[in-house]
Amino acid sequence: MNIDSIGWNHLRGIEPLSLCDWPGKATCVFFMGGCNLNCPTCHNFDMAWNMEKLPVLPKEDIKSFLRNRAQWLDGVTITGGEPTLVPNLGEILFEIRKASKLPIKMDSNGMTPETLEDLLQQGLVEQFAIDVKGPYVKYPALTGQAVTAETARKNLERVFDLATVNPGAFYFRITKVPILTDDDVETARGYLPDGFDLTIQKYIPPRREHAHADNEAGRPVGNMVD
Repeated sequence: MNIDSIGWNHLRGIEPLSLCDWPGKATCVFFMGGCNLNCPTCHNFDMAWNMEKLPVLPKEDIKSFLRNRAQWLDGVTITGGEPTLVPNLGEILFEIRKASKLPIKMDSNGMTPETLEDLLQQGLVEQFAIDVKGPYVKYPALTGQAVTAETARKNLERVFDLATVNPGAFYFRITKVPILTDDDVETARGYLPDGFDLTIQKYIPPRREHAHADNEAGRPVGNMVD
């Protein structure tokens, strides 16, 4: 199996139309499997850690879907899991843009700032939605011990530097999970560069009895729709 196939094999879910994933735009949403965090409050745990439980969406079906639906969409949202971990991601995004002629917005936890910078410099992603989990000191608990406070600080400060230079390409959000206090949210808000705000997302408890995970907004991860 070549690296191109490996990358496309991470594409395990689609929502054909969303009005809330990219503020002000109607987009389709592609879900990429795999994650570098182990957040205990994750809604998309199968997508993040057990993507083999979910069906692969064939590359040619994806491209056909985009060609047929692009005229009704304003953009494409790429989410996960953590999409920046996908092998050959740049080529995948290039092919998505080529098939759809649409701008791309990507969700990320911000822990791979070098990949975000590379995608931005290549012009493959128009906007990034970065999830700030909370105060740096709580990152170990918030990520299932996957990230230390110092690593979180170092990575997010690099992202904030990118946002300062490219203010239109980033926005930031936080999910008010149970271990976060109002003071924690304000601490996280204080990390952001001047001119940015922190969107607070409502926490919905995971429903782990379901065979297929829901995404962060509690919506089902669907299969390909013609």
